[in-house]
Amino acid sequence: MVLVRVYGNKTDLLINRKDETRNIRILNRAGFTHSLYATFNNGLAYEFIQGTTLTTESVRNPDVYTLIAKKMAQMHKLKPSHIDIPKEAFIWDKVEQFMEIMPKEFSNETKQTRFEKLIKPFTVLKQNYQNLKRTLTDLNSDIVFAHNDLLLGNVLYNQKENIVTFIDFEYTAYNYQAFDIANHFAEFAGIDNPDYALYPEEELQKTWLNIYLQEYNNVNYVPENEINLLYTQVNKFVLLAHFFWGCWGLIQSEHSNIDFDFLEYAATRFNEYFKRKEAFPDMNV
Repeated sequence: MVLVRVYGNKTDLLINRKDETRNIRILNRAGFTHSLYATFNNGLAYEFIQGTTLTTESVRNPDVYTLIAKKMAQMHKLKPSHIDIPKEAFIWDKVEQFMEIMPKEFSNETKQTRFEKLIKPFTVLKQNYQNLKRTLTDLNSDIVFAHNDLLLGNVLYNQKENIVTFIDFEYTAYNYQAFDIANHFAEFAGIDNPDYALYPEEELQKTWLNIYLQEYNNVNYVPENEINLLYTQVNKFVLLAHFFWGCWGLIQSEHSNIDFDFLEYAATRFNEYFKRKEAFPDMNV
């Protein structure tokens, strides 16, 4: 079976399609995902992979999250040899690109009224971004080949074969290890009506991180201090994940033809960012 995906309206503002197809080929050769059969101006055709996407329940299943933690660690250990892949963290340039093109106002009066009610002024967002960049860079998280968009719909679980497969590599690039993990944890909230109260609790996170670090470091035991360090990094980087997708939601609210309230989604992500950063005095501005 062959799947054909057609790109959404103006998604070229968000995604480098040349990089996406390169990433699929790299990861297919490494045995991580489907084959790519063809590309065309506004889409691509690729191999169908058996499996079901995750739910807010299945992502908490130890049998499933053990596979995900190991698979992410394996991906993070990849060292693609392509010389055209920048080896520094992509996230800062990407957020700055998003902030440059995201709407500062809307021509539609109704949408503009909602925008002013739901989203803090751009000057406030910019100040918070600058603080994020300064404080998170100082955490010295490893830079790895990361998925960067591991939401529930981008993980296929094949129960019969007991494997997971990652899909959709639109944002795959070198990035901070802690960001990729944090972004996945934030997606425990679900897709259509995200509930961020479902963000994994400390015990679950540390169990997950222990599995991940054993695979990442190729060891059978991880000292508690290493788990705690990554746990702290992840729970600071989750702020950047919410900020990043908040910017993305604003861009989609301007351009997407999908019947979805992207403005509300952006507000939810920014609200979660401002709520969570209160737990870290050094992150406040």
